[in-house]
Amino acid sequence: MKLNGISSNFPLDLDVMVAEEMGDEHISHAVDTPMRSDAFELSDEEKMKGIEAHFREIMHLLGLDLTDDSLKGTPHRVAKMYIEEIFSGLNPANKPKIALFENKYQYNQMLVEKNITFYSNCEHHFVPIIGKAHVAYISSGKVIGLSKINRIVQYYAKRPQVQERLTNQIGLELKAALGTEDVAVLIDAAHLCVSSRGVKDISSATVTSFYSGKFTQDNVKQEFLKYLD
Repeated sequence: MKLNGISSNFPLDLDVMVAEEMGDEHISHAVDTPMRSDAFELSDEEKMKGIEAHFREIMHLLGLDLTDDSLKGTPHRVAKMYIEEIFSGLNPANKPKIALFENKYQYNQMLVEKNITFYSNCEHHFVPIIGKAHVAYISSGKVIGLSKINRIVQYYAKRPQVQERLTNQIGLELKAALGTEDVAVLIDAAHLCVSSRGVKDISSATVTSFYSGKFTQDNVKQEFLKYLD
Protein backbone atom coordinates (compact mmCIF):
# COMPACT_ATOMS: atom_id res chain seq x y z
CA MET A 1 0.00 0.00 0.00
CA LYS A 2 1.21 3.54 -0.77
CA LEU A 3 0.25 6.91 0.65
CA ASN A 4 1.16 9.74 -1.73
CA GLY A 5 3.99 7.66 -3.11
CA ILE A 6 5.34 6.48 0.26
CA SER A 7 5.32 2.73 0.75
CA SER A 8 3.61 1.50 3.88
CA ASN A 9 3.23 -1.79 5.71
CA PHE A 10 -0.15 -0.89 7.15
CA PRO A 11 -2.13 -4.04 8.15
CA LEU A 12 -4.87 -5.45 5.97
CA ASP A 13 -8.47 -4.49 6.75
CA LEU A 14 -9.04 -7.89 8.40
CA ASP A 15 -6.12 -7.31 10.77
CA VAL A 16 -7.49 -3.88 11.65
CA MET A 17 -10.90 -5.39 12.43
CA VAL A 18 -9.33 -8.01 14.71
CA ALA A 19 -7.32 -5.32 16.50
CA GLU A 20 -10.43 -3.24 17.02
CA GLU A 21 -12.25 -6.25 18.47
CA MET A 22 -9.39 -6.75 20.93
CA GLY A 23 -9.70 -3.12 21.96
CA ASP A 24 -7.62 -2.19 24.98
CA GLU A 25 -7.07 -5.73 26.25
CA HIS A 26 -3.53 -6.20 27.55
CA ILE A 27 -2.67 -9.24 25.47
CA SER A 28 0.98 -10.27 25.42
CA HIS A 29 2.27 -13.59 24.16
CA ALA A 30 5.79 -13.47 25.63
CA VAL A 31 7.94 -11.65 28.12
CA ASP A 32 10.15 -10.44 25.26
CA THR A 33 9.15 -7.32 23.35
CA PRO A 34 7.88 -8.44 19.90
CA MET A 35 10.66 -7.61 17.46
CA ARG A 36 11.35 -8.58 13.85
CA SER A 37 14.54 -10.48 13.05
CA ASP A 38 15.74 -7.59 10.85
CA ALA A 39 15.03 -4.92 13.50
CA PHE A 40 18.58 -3.61 13.55
CA GLU A 41 19.61 -3.83 9.91
CA LEU A 42 19.02 -0.09 9.53
CA SER A 43 21.15 2.43 11.39
CA ASP A 44 19.55 4.89 13.78
CA GLU A 45 20.09 7.63 11.21
CA GLU A 46 18.32 5.60 8.51
CA LYS A 47 15.43 4.87 10.86
CA MET A 48 15.09 8.55 11.73
CA LYS A 49 14.93 9.50 8.06
CA GLY A 50 12.19 6.93 7.41
CA ILE A 51 10.17 7.93 10.46
CA GLU A 52 10.51 11.59 9.53
CA ALA A 53 9.14 10.93 6.04
CA HIS A 54 6.22 8.86 7.30
CA PHE A 55 5.34 11.27 10.09
CA ARG A 56 5.38 14.14 7.62
CA GLU A 57 2.85 12.18 5.58
CA ILE A 58 0.67 11.63 8.67
CA MET A 59 0.69 15.35 9.40
CA HIS A 60 -0.13 16.05 5.76
CA LEU A 61 -3.10 13.66 5.89
CA LEU A 62 -4.33 15.42 9.01
CA GLY A 63 -4.44 18.64 7.00
CA LEU A 64 -1.63 20.44 8.79
CA ASP A 65 0.38 23.13 7.01
CA LEU A 66 3.95 21.88 7.03
CA THR A 67 5.27 25.19 5.71
CA ASP A 68 4.31 26.86 8.98
CA ASP A 69 7.36 27.77 11.06
CA SER A 70 5.98 25.97 14.11
CA LEU A 71 5.28 22.71 12.26
CA LYS A 72 7.92 22.27 9.59
CA GLY A 73 10.51 20.86 11.98
CA THR A 74 8.07 18.56 13.76
CA PRO A 75 8.62 15.39 11.64
CA HIS A 76 12.36 15.51 12.34
CA ARG A 77 11.86 16.25 16.04
CA VAL A 78 9.43 13.33 16.41
CA ALA A 79 11.78 10.94 14.58
CA LYS A 80 14.73 11.99 16.76
CA MET A 81 12.61 11.64 19.91
CA TYR A 82 11.43 8.15 18.92
CA ILE A 83 14.92 6.80 18.24
CA GLU A 84 17.06 8.62 20.81
CA GLU A 85 14.61 8.99 23.67
CA ILE A 86 11.21 7.39 24.20
CA PHE A 87 11.90 4.17 22.25
CA SER A 88 15.64 3.95 22.84
CA GLY A 89 15.09 0.83 24.97
CA LEU A 90 14.35 -1.17 21.83
CA ASN A 91 18.03 -1.13 20.92
CA PRO A 92 20.16 -3.62 22.92
CA ALA A 93 23.13 -1.30 22.41
CA ASN A 94 21.48 1.05 24.91
CA LYS A 95 21.17 -1.58 27.62
CA PRO A 96 22.86 -0.31 30.79
CA LYS A 97 26.16 -1.89 31.73
CA ILE A 98 25.77 -3.55 35.11
CA ALA A 99 28.71 -3.74 37.52
CA LEU A 100 28.35 -5.84 40.65
CA PHE A 101 30.25 -5.44 43.89
CA GLU A 102 31.09 -7.79 46.71
CA ASN A 103 28.69 -7.47 49.62
CA LYS A 104 31.51 -6.42 51.96
CA TYR A 105 29.08 -4.95 54.46
CA GLN A 106 27.47 -8.38 54.87
CA TYR A 107 24.09 -6.73 54.46
CA ASN A 108 21.77 -9.70 54.14
CA GLN A 109 18.45 -7.93 54.60
CA MET A 110 16.04 -6.58 52.03
CA LEU A 111 17.16 -3.60 49.97
CA VAL A 112 14.31 -1.50 48.57
CA GLU A 113 14.56 1.19 45.89
CA LYS A 114 11.14 2.82 45.71
CA ASN A 115 9.39 5.59 43.79
CA ILE A 116 11.42 5.22 40.59
CA THR A 117 9.54 7.50 38.22
CA PHE A 118 9.30 6.25 34.63
CA TYR A 119 7.62 7.20 31.38
CA SER A 120 6.70 4.53 28.89
CA ASN A 121 4.27 4.25 25.96
CA CYS A 122 1.30 1.95 25.52
CA GLU A 123 1.89 -0.30 22.53
CA HIS A 124 -1.82 -0.26 21.64
CA HIS A 125 -2.17 3.49 21.06
CA PHE A 126 1.38 4.88 21.46
CA VAL A 127 0.33 7.23 24.25
CA PRO A 128 2.17 7.61 27.57
CA ILE A 129 2.19 5.34 30.59
CA ILE A 130 3.37 7.32 33.61
CA GLY A 131 4.19 5.57 36.83
CA LYS A 132 6.47 4.57 39.65
CA ALA A 133 8.40 1.35 40.07
CA HIS A 134 9.35 -0.11 43.44
CA VAL A 135 12.13 -2.69 43.40
CA ALA A 136 13.64 -4.88 46.12
CA TYR A 137 16.19 -7.67 46.34
CA ILE A 138 18.06 -9.72 48.91
CA SER A 139 21.74 -10.12 48.11
CA SER A 140 23.17 -13.56 47.41
CA GLY A 141 26.69 -12.21 47.77
CA LYS A 142 26.71 -9.38 45.23
CA VAL A 143 25.23 -5.87 45.30
CA ILE A 144 24.41 -3.42 42.54
CA GLY A 145 24.81 0.36 42.43
CA LEU A 146 21.47 2.01 43.24
CA SER A 147 21.46 4.11 40.07
CA LYS A 148 21.76 0.92 37.98
CA ILE A 149 18.37 -0.24 39.30
CA ASN A 150 16.87 3.01 38.01
CA ARG A 151 18.62 2.55 34.67
CA ILE A 152 17.24 -0.97 34.26
CA VAL A 153 13.71 0.34 34.88
CA GLN A 154 14.20 3.18 32.38
CA TYR A 155 15.71 0.89 29.73
CA TYR A 156 12.71 -1.43 29.64
CA ALA A 157 10.24 1.44 29.96
CA LYS A 158 11.63 3.16 26.87
CA ARG A 159 9.84 0.99 24.37
CA PRO A 160 6.21 0.32 23.38
CA GLN A 161 4.92 -1.61 26.38
CA VAL A 162 2.16 -3.27 28.28
CA GLN A 163 2.58 -2.92 32.02
CA GLU A 164 2.54 -6.65 32.72
CA ARG A 165 5.46 -7.26 30.36
CA LEU A 166 7.39 -4.28 31.71
CA THR A 167 7.05 -5.62 35.26
CA ASN A 168 8.29 -9.08 34.27
CA GLN A 169 11.16 -7.75 32.17
CA ILE A 170 12.49 -5.67 35.06
CA GLY A 171 12.15 -8.57 37.50
CA LEU A 172 13.86 -11.12 35.25
CA GLU A 173 16.67 -8.72 34.36
CA LEU A 174 17.40 -8.04 38.03
CA LYS A 175 17.40 -11.76 38.81
CA ALA A 176 19.90 -12.41 36.04
CA ALA A 177 22.08 -9.40 36.84
CA LEU A 178 22.22 -10.01 40.59
CA GLY A 179 22.40 -13.80 40.50
CA THR A 180 19.62 -14.10 43.03
CA GLU A 181 16.08 -15.46 42.97
CA ASP A 182 15.05 -13.01 45.69
CA VAL A 183 13.63 -10.11 43.71
CA ALA A 184 10.41 -8.10 43.92
CA VAL A 185 8.99 -5.47 41.56
CA LEU A 186 5.79 -3.50 41.97
CA ILE A 187 4.61 -0.95 39.41
CA ASP A 188 1.83 1.60 39.93
CA ALA A 189 1.02 3.52 36.76
CA ALA A 190 -1.54 5.66 34.98
CA HIS A 191 -2.31 4.92 31.33
CA LEU A 192 -3.21 7.85 29.10
CA CYS A 193 -4.95 5.45 26.73
CA VAL A 194 -7.49 5.13 29.56
CA SER A 195 -7.53 8.73 30.81
CA SER A 196 -7.22 10.74 27.59
CA ARG A 197 -9.32 8.62 25.21
CA GLY A 198 -11.87 5.81 25.27
CA VAL A 199 -13.44 5.62 28.73
CA LYS A 200 -11.58 8.83 29.81
CA ASP A 201 -11.15 7.77 33.42
CA ILE A 202 -8.62 10.15 34.93
CA SER A 203 -8.59 8.65 38.43
CA SER A 204 -7.74 4.97 37.89
CA ALA A 205 -4.29 3.40 38.17
CA THR A 206 -2.92 -0.03 37.32
CA VAL A 207 -0.77 -2.05 39.73
CA THR A 208 1.32 -5.06 38.68
CA SER A 209 3.84 -7.12 40.63
CA PHE A 210 6.65 -9.64 40.25
CA TYR A 211 7.73 -11.80 43.18
CA SER A 212 10.33 -14.54 43.15
CA GLY A 213 12.40 -16.49 45.65
CA LYS A 214 11.90 -15.40 49.26
CA PHE A 215 9.46 -12.71 48.15
CA THR A 216 6.86 -15.39 47.45
CA GLN A 217 6.75 -15.96 51.21
CA ASP A 218 3.94 -13.93 52.73
CA ASN A 219 5.96 -12.43 55.59
CA VAL A 220 8.74 -11.23 53.25
CA LYS A 221 6.22 -9.88 50.74
CA GLN A 222 4.40 -8.00 53.52
CA GLU A 223 7.67 -6.49 54.75
CA PHE A 224 8.34 -5.20 51.22
CA LEU A 225 4.85 -3.74 50.89
CA LYS A 226 5.16 -2.09 54.33
CA TYR A 227 8.13 -0.05 53.08
CA LEU A 228 6.00 1.33 50.24
CA ASP A 229 3.38 2.95 52.51
